[in-house]
Amino acid sequence: MSLDEALSSLRRGDFILLHDGNKRENEVDMVVAAEFVTPEHIARMRMDAGGLICMSINHTLASNLGLDYMHEILFNSQNFDVDLKKMIIGTAPYGDRPSFSISINHKNTFTGITDKERAFTISQMAALYKNENANKKDIFNSNFKTPGHVPLLIASEGLLSNRLGHTEMSIYLMNLAGLSQVTAICEMLDSQTYTALSTEKAKKYAKDNVIPYFDGTELVKLAKEH
Repeated sequence: MSLDEALSSLRRGDFILLHDGNKRENEVDMVVAAEFVTPEHIARMRMDAGGLICMSINHTLASNLGLDYMHEILFNSQNFDVDLKKMIIGTAPYGDRPSFSISINHKNTFTGITDKERAFTISQMAALYKNENANKKDIFNSNFKTPGHVPLLIASEGLLSNRLGHTEMSIYLMNLAGLSQVTAICEMLDSQTYTALSTEKAKKYAKDNVIPYFDGTELVKLAKEH
């Protein structure tokens, strides 16, 4: 599928499948723009993808909200002694630091785990991104709670020039599409092999369900050209 087809799908509030590359995680994620997320999106990611449903945000929003990466939060915690700090992930097997930050629920959820409540938390975060007339940190602190059921992922400040993960790729695509730079993403898993879904099976799923399948290495080439 072409980049234009992928961007058009995202602008319609539809999914794309995004492969990060054979030399990285070699995984395919379902990706949708957070501003369009509905309970149906969450249910489909839960049932058809099966991985961890996360929300990616751009680095600027994270900075405005005072958010940091989880590995840095834990490393700087006085409640983690020297032995516990040995557990903190340095470089992951695929070559990067994890992009995880805190996990959140919106305050107007009950447990926060249902499809409806996760969709609400994610969509409200996208609304916060678009709100240009208020103190975003105050709104965030008063409307979201942690720990919750939606893990936040922070995109690298330099996006694809610094890190080549689904977090950065999905935010880069939002930028190209002219959408809020907040996404919902979920890894596709294989219940037969108990591993990540192969690119071959992911492409078949994409074809059967008329969902654009996009190779992230094409984004890397585009980013280098610009």
